[in-house]
Amino acid sequence: MGSPQKTYLHWNSFLEDFTTYGGGNPREILEIFVGLHNMGVTFGSETMATVLKLSANLSDSLLGLEIHVCLIKRGFDHDMHSKCALMNFYGRCWDLETANKVFDESSNRSSSLLWNEAVLVALRNERWSDGLQRFRQMNFSSVKANNSFVIAKVLEVCGKVEALDQGKQMHGYVIRNAMESNLLISNSLINMYLKNGFLELARVIFDLMENRNLSTYNSIISGYASLGYLEDAWLLMNEMGNCNLKPDIVTWNSLLSGNLHRGLYHEVLLLFQQMQIAGFEPNTRSVTTVLQAISELFCLNLGKSVHCYVVRRGLVSNLHVGTSLLDMYVKNNDLNSAKSVFDDIKESSIFAWNSMISGYSYNGDMENALIIFNQMRIEGIEPDLVTYNSMVSGYSMIGRINEALATIRQIKNSGLNPNVVSWTALISGSSQNGHHRNALEFCYEMQREGIKPNSNTIASLFRACTGLSLLQKGKEVHCISIKKDYTEDAFVCTALIDMYGKCGDLKSAYRVFQRAHKRTLASWNSMIMGFSTYGRGSDAVSLFHRMQEEKLQPDAITMTAVLSGCRNSGLVDEGWRFFDSMETEFKINPTIQHYSCMVDLLGRAGYLDEAWDFIEQMPIEPDSAIWGAVLRSCQIHDNVQLGEIAAKQLFRKEPHNPANYIMLMNIYAASKRWDDVDKVKDLMDRRSVKLGHVWSWTEIHKIVYVFSAMGDPRLDAEIYFELYKLMSEIKDKGYEPDTTCVYQNVDEEEKEKALLSHTEKMAIAYSLIKTKGNTPIRVIKNTRTCADCHRFAKHVSLVRRRHIILKDGIRFHHFVEGKCSCNDFW
Repeated sequence: MGSPQKTYLHWNSFLEDFTTYGGGNPREILEIFVGLHNMGVTFGSETMATVLKLSANLSDSLLGLEIHVCLIKRGFDHDMHSKCALMNFYGRCWDLETANKVFDESSNRSSSLLWNEAVLVALRNERWSDGLQRFRQMNFSSVKANNSFVIAKVLEVCGKVEALDQGKQMHGYVIRNAMESNLLISNSLINMYLKNGFLELARVIFDLMENRNLSTYNSIISGYASLGYLEDAWLLMNEMGNCNLKPDIVTWNSLLSGNLHRGLYHEVLLLFQQMQIAGFEPNTRSVTTVLQAISELFCLNLGKSVHCYVVRRGLVSNLHVGTSLLDMYVKNNDLNSAKSVFDDIKESSIFAWNSMISGYSYNGDMENALIIFNQMRIEGIEPDLVTYNSMVSGYSMIGRINEALATIRQIKNSGLNPNVVSWTALISGSSQNGHHRNALEFCYEMQREGIKPNSNTIASLFRACTGLSLLQKGKEVHCISIKKDYTEDAFVCTALIDMYGKCGDLKSAYRVFQRAHKRTLASWNSMIMGFSTYGRGSDAVSLFHRMQEEKLQPDAITMTAVLSGCRNSGLVDEGWRFFDSMETEFKINPTIQHYSCMVDLLGRAGYLDEAWDFIEQMPIEPDSAIWGAVLRSCQIHDNVQLGEIAAKQLFRKEPHNPANYIMLMNIYAASKRWDDVDKVKDLMDRRSVKLGHVWSWTEIHKIVYVFSAMGDPRLDAEIYFELYKLMSEIKDKGYEPDTTCVYQNVDEEEKEKALLSHTEKMAIAYSLIKTKGNTPIRVIKNTRTCADCHRFAKHVSLVRRRHIILKDGIRFHHFVEGKCSCNDFW
């Protein structure tokens, strides 16, 4: 390598030439420097500064410290270039505070080089506020900031931290110093305003620019696309030719991302195709964007085609592409392919692990979810809150509430805190699986921990209140949703309508529906079903037509709701029209629910032969709901022969359902066929069929009172005293007990006594005792109410001038002044 006695200028020149022309390998350059240094070669300050920068880039802190010592020994540590190199080194290899000490110890701070480096060191360490503060200090020190790169970096930070005021001050500085013609600074100004959401100001700068480059167009196009102005973004791309510029892959990716974020998934696929026609090979960002669109469209076959393209292009090893592929397969419910992609990802990020766990959890496969969860920990990746929340959600969805609670405890033990997502998953899962009281208890516990509910929590609470028919509690949750401004949320609004409708307050349900600004199909369905359940079939039909006027296409649930309205109101002709239009007009294939509605409609209306013909022509096998509708109709119309056929089918399909046996006994009892009643009882004994508990309940002053056939000695005397008074009053108005509702072979007087003990009568009587004025009486019964209780409630509503809302196992009955909302068609 030559004698070390050569002058240091020679060696400086050699090292600089090697750095510039010798291949540029930083590690090799440092090795040569160390070798020469050990041979006793001395170097100038500029060379030492260059080597110090290389040490910083390679994070070689020991060599950097040695160079600092050399600089001090040689007296170069006060050189401005050496100072800047030292600040850069300590900023990269140590911390900002150490770098700032170098700056603070500088006696001469009049050089902009030193200030620029101080600003850049802070920004490289992502200490945004420190960087902005240092830039302000430079201006106050009368040192002119004329480095376009530094100004551009400061503007970039103003965009990142959404510091619009500082950004505007920087813009003023640029104008005062006549720097607006600088292309780099102008592009940074455009980006700064776009990141702060000021598209108009960004466009003003763009329009004033005399010279524009590809970066300029990409910035403004990206801004328009990200803010949803996709047509303007497309026009700008077409204008690029006026500046002799052509779009690049960045331009196309901006348009792809903009369409994705606006939910225009089909347009993403079209743009992806156009981009390739234009001669651009999609890169990793293009592929991840189109995979996200495919995930939302559930186009599995198209996703597999993109997967093939990824393999051909060798992009499968990219972590972002692999994770996007995994997510696409998970969302398309192809967990085998998802697992295959997951296994091929060499260094899986926590996002990939979470996506795999979420896929299994969402599909209720908690065994495989737990395997992945445990494997994740074995490989040294600690689960985060997203991981745990997926497990909580999965366990909750399939009703394994204890495991979900155990996972909540596991979150706490791991040092994390369960958030609103964790608790909402638990509340929602409990509600969906019928554990409504648990859902409310979990909500109370969540609030005790200081976590406030979000819109999803509120929607789940409404479902819990609906399941328990707790109207007052539902109203309390409604108040919370108003305070939190959640009522415009589509899920909350639909759940609220459903809650009021199913808790016996149809008026409030309709008020919420009318006030909703954006009505989804689900909210229309809930309201139509609400009218149907109350026997207001005409209103349900009218609302259906109103929905069509607003250009909403009905789905299978809509048709079930409107057919239920026809069924509960005896609208036979309308029912036929809706059923026939399902395939011809709405392209909806009827399901067993739709066939069941039609059979029930025809049977209740007395068209039993037509109902029988309809069943025989059905393309699908009748289920227990169909035969149950037939049996109920036979009970209404005293058709023993067809009733026996329906009962035989039900006994085969549901051998342990006591309701079917009771309906057949009622049919026999109405025809005085007591021997056949005894035969059904014997059949029940042989099959060990037990009669379920029959109960009714009512809520009075936030206390729930339950009434069963067993009775409550503390209340019975008071209730029966009230009942005898009521009987006297309503008999004067024409009430006659319907003793055909009692299937025991006893005399009429005993039958009347038996009728008096029906639980809904007891609940109504107790409500009359405990409430005064015009307070509506709301009673919930777990089985279908009998004809006598229906007649009783009508007369009580007349003599006591009370609204009585009775929800039985099938529908609502709203009694007002001696009339029922069902018009006695039930």
